Amino acid sequence: MDRRNFVKTGLAASAALASSTPILANKQANTLKGEAFKMKFATHLGMFKEHTGGDPIRHLEFIAEQGFRAYEDNDMKTREIGLQSKMGKLMEQLGIEMGVFVAHKIYWREPNLASGDQALREAFLNDIRESIEVAKRVNAKWMTVVPGHVDLRQDMGYQTAHVIESLKQASAILEPHNIAMVLEPLNFYNHPGLFLTKAAQAYQICRAVDSPSCKILFDIYHQQIQEGNLIPNIEKSWDEIAYFQIGDNPGRKEPTSGEINYKNVFKYIHKKGFDGILGMEHGNSLPGKEGELRVIEAYREVDIDK
Repeated sequence: MDRRNFVKTGLAASAALASSTPILANKQANTLKGEAFKMKFATHLGMFKEHTGGDPIRHLEFIAEQGFRAYEDNDMKTREIGLQSKMGKLMEQLGIEMGVFVAHKIYWREPNLASGDQALREAFLNDIRESIEVAKRVNAKWMTVVPGHVDLRQDMGYQTAHVIESLKQASAILEPHNIAMVLEPLNFYNHPGLFLTKAAQAYQICRAVDSPSCKILFDIYHQQIQEGNLIPNIEKSWDEIAYFQIGDNPGRKEPTSGEINYKNVFKYIHKKGFDGILGMEHGNSLPGKEGELRVIEAYREVDIDK
């Protein structure tokens, strides 16, 4: 097995949404409002609150009706266990794949993994162990990891070594479960002072960890701000990318609202063979139901042709 690339294509495609799906059988005529998107765009709770009232179950039903095939939820780990299980079963019924959730406490203003502190490392590893159970309930194969703030008292080389060691130990925990943590570089403007900021840095770390359970979450919005040069950087770090997230710039809203040519970016990664999930981690450019419908229209515009 190619350890570096086994998560590249993500999960096998779920069963197609059909009239035989129990939850939709009696209302197919007025709920199937769109063909399935060709790419696995993952919505998040709150994106369609004017249509769903913010209810997680109704959200999943609504996105299935609109043709979305994936869902991500940063806060899934904090949700009640019974709700996690209920959402997992419903997604399986509806043919919706679960994307990322945040696996651990993120240190936004102080160093943790970069520090090398053993107690902080063990707390991180315990979070990873707990997150495996969450992943099983919702059929997730990816969980987001952010190494936290830089340690200004240590050279970057030492910090990198500390982070790599923590991620190696976390990978050993995750590998038997066929689950990958995906490292998310974040931009300097929205999240100043964080350790992980660039695609090349994430690539270097993943190469050093050398595990199928440690890959890159390439957030296109963050990388546009941090360094731009999107397609060439995707190309260079391709072998370690397992997951993408989306947001246009400026504003972090849906594609077509800003400067990024998402039609070309999606065409490129599809041509490269990516069949995984692309998280819609952004807000809506317009308010109310009009804004929610605009999000759906925008994704129809930038979805691949075939």
